[in-house]
Amino acid sequence: MSKQKLVVIGNGMAGMRTVDELLQLAPEQYQITVFGAEPHGNYNRIMLTPVLFGAKSIDDIMIHDFAWYRRNRITLHCGKDKAVVAVDRVKRRVIAKDGTTAEYDKLLIATGSLPLMLDIPGRETEGVMGFRDIADVQTMIEKAQTKQHAVILGGGLLGLEAANGLMQRGMQVTVVNRAGHLLNRQLDKQAAGFLQRQLEDKGIEFRLGVTISEVVSRDHHISKVRLSDNSLLPADILVMATGILPNIALGQAMDLDCERGIIVDDNLQTSDPRIYSVGECVQHRGEVFGLVAPVYEQAKVCAQQLAGRTSAEYRTLLSATMLKVTGIDLFSVGDFEGDSTCQQQVLVDHAQGVYRKIVLRDNVIAGMIMYGDTSDSAWYLNLVKNRTNVAAIRDRLIFQPVELAA
Repeated sequence: MSKQKLVVIGNGMAGMRTVDELLQLAPEQYQITVFGAEPHGNYNRIMLTPVLFGAKSIDDIMIHDFAWYRRNRITLHCGKDKAVVAVDRVKRRVIAKDGTTAEYDKLLIATGSLPLMLDIPGRETEGVMGFRDIADVQTMIEKAQTKQHAVILGGGLLGLEAANGLMQRGMQVTVVNRAGHLLNRQLDKQAAGFLQRQLEDKGIEFRLGVTISEVVSRDHHISKVRLSDNSLLPADILVMATGILPNIALGQAMDLDCERGIIVDDNLQTSDPRIYSVGECVQHRGEVFGLVAPVYEQAKVCAQQLAGRTSAEYRTLLSATMLKVTGIDLFSVGDFEGDSTCQQQVLVDHAQGVYRKIVLRDNVIAGMIMYGDTSDSAWYLNLVKNRTNVAAIRDRLIFQPVELAA
């Protein structure tokens, strides 16, 4: 029996995790062809931060090197010229920039996301960049060897990781954040204050409650940034870490149903039943994704669907936040602000640099923040995910894990 043809557009973590799972479930079912726009095998994008500050090399973060594709008889087309520019849904054919084509029976779109580059005057200047791929990290490492001042726009997870990495490379770093406190989606003001003080002790500077209004250049290279309060900061490099946008241009060009992302159902199928999609490019039940846990869950379900196990369905999972900055322990999950129906438990120890906050609704943890000591985070996460009634241990809940009577 001849194999079906599966073409995967996108050689990143979502698409290749799907292929990995599929090879375990049905290794002989498909002849697989993969198109990727970067000139590498599949690597762990989450580990770009340790590469930036020198704890890991590019080789260390490869998930699948070129030999893996050969071993699994997967055809890989990768590099700028192999980026897919068109898909003919009638002839079921994929076309790359350089004219390379591949025919499919099933197609998987895993085009991921693009860094959100704000429309600031001067943003085309050399030295203004995102923090998204190996090329970005290599540029940052090169600049850090000869340049002094780095400005990071965005006080979210990615921005703080970039700031820490460039500081460890010897640059003077200032983080500019429009919100009044850091990690405003993951932390409340008090926990963010702990984090800011710890990062300031490491040498990172902060300008909060302002944004960048202009990039000032000298000889076509960035030299300063002007902030919204009209002050100027020296800048040899500006890293925009202001979020991501689902990369849906191809989905739109193919006339698939798209809103913020490529719309998929619980089977991860698009509006064309032969075409599946996973990862940061998709929108499922109104939601888009930026964390690895839900993306890997999508990959698992999609592989089962492709293998013919059609009972598998995707459900959005609750994801927790961790920060990959050496020496900083941070955990946040769920609704940590709460509303008038909630009660809060807060533990603050300034001497130890420890902060805990639990938000309870009807004796169930709705959300929580841990800062400074996250050793028990897995136990708490379990309670949140399982919606465990904690009435019996409520008075001891914030201090440490307690046995719940069976």
